[in-house]
Amino acid sequence: MAASDGGFVPTNVSIDVEGDITVPGAPEEDEEPSTLDEPVTETLRRDLKAVGQKFFHVLIPRRSKALLRDWDLWGPLILCVYLAMMLQGHKVADSNNDGGPQFAEVFVVVWVGAFVITINSKLLGGQISFFQSVCVLGYCILPLDISLTVCRLILLAKQNLALFIARFVVVLGGFAWATVASIVFLGDSQPSHRKALAVYPIFLFNFVISWMIISNSG
Repeated sequence: MAASDGGFVPTNVSIDVEGDITVPGAPEEDEEPSTLDEPVTETLRRDLKAVGQKFFHVLIPRRSKALLRDWDLWGPLILCVYLAMMLQGHKVADSNNDGGPQFAEVFVVVWVGAFVITINSKLLGGQISFFQSVCVLGYCILPLDISLTVCRLILLAKQNLALFIARFVVVLGGFAWATVASIVFLGDSQPSHRKALAVYPIFLFNFVISWMIISNSG
């Protein structure tokens, strides 16, 4: 015991120095943990899952903010490369045409077309960012990629009028599917009195890609 001001205080009392220290600006416990230290495989698995979910949203179009909120350009890039490779076809083996210009043409149509539609949307007062619009337009060519795959399978058979009509119907379905999906995801971002002006470039964008698919016979 030690004396202090005429009294005694115990000297064997432990003082607790542990506790929670709150740092201003630090993340709360319920916030999403940092992904900087996670394995690369886990990052790839998460990104592929996110891309797959966006594909599902396009296959079954419904009003959802998933494509707008969690935008990325991986899916559009994959779809664009696949579209260009399939349209290029076997012409790569042709010594007179290596398929390069056609491959580049597809990239120009997809990316420049998406860029023009996005600029048009912004000029009309659309409440959407540039990359969100490009993401949606890129993902919405998935039905056209599916149509192209079916058409390539049809082209394996000896061509006749009936098979051409079948290809036309398949491409027409993909065109309608892609256009509806684009309008579903982008429609609410446009002023109600200017939606027609915003939809027309989307219609033209998908029409050009559809024409490239139906006119490809190689």
